[in-house]
Amino acid sequence: MGQLLANIGTFKMKRIMTAALCACAFSMALPASAQDRAARLGPLWSVGMIEVKDGQSEAYLRWLNDVWRGNQQFAKQQGWLLDYHILANSDARDGEPDLYLITKYTDEPNVAEINRRDAIMLARMQTNASGADQQSAGRVTMRRQMGSMTLREMLPAR
Repeated sequence: MGQLLANIGTFKMKRIMTAALCACAFSMALPASAQDRAARLGPLWSVGMIEVKDGQSEAYLRWLNDVWRGNQQFAKQQGWLLDYHILANSDARDGEPDLYLITKYTDEPNVAEINRRDAIMLARMQTNASGADQQSAGRVTMRRQMGSMTLREMLPAR
């Protein structure tokens, strides 16, 4: 979760920018009835791309199982996310991540809701933003975050 919190500022900004860009793009589209659309917007998928450092697989997987999954499950119980997954890249080529940390959200929360959730999660973790940053820095010996992306699922029109 420290990883999540350490990147939460960047992630928040990406989510806000993604929502703004989607809203702008759809507002500029030619008017059409919902029946004319080939697809509708679905959930958001947040993907963290992780390179696990040599000799650190077991330690990092233990952290993911104990801390990351626990925090994700808590968030799911709160209704903040739909699902989460850890996917291993079985055929990783040079420069590709070893793991993908995936979280599926219904939609973008507003800034006030993001701040409210952050406060609840920090209290759950019995830390503050500075402590969460330090925890994230402690995992530098185990992994390197190669990047992240937010994807919007496109569903068939109804």
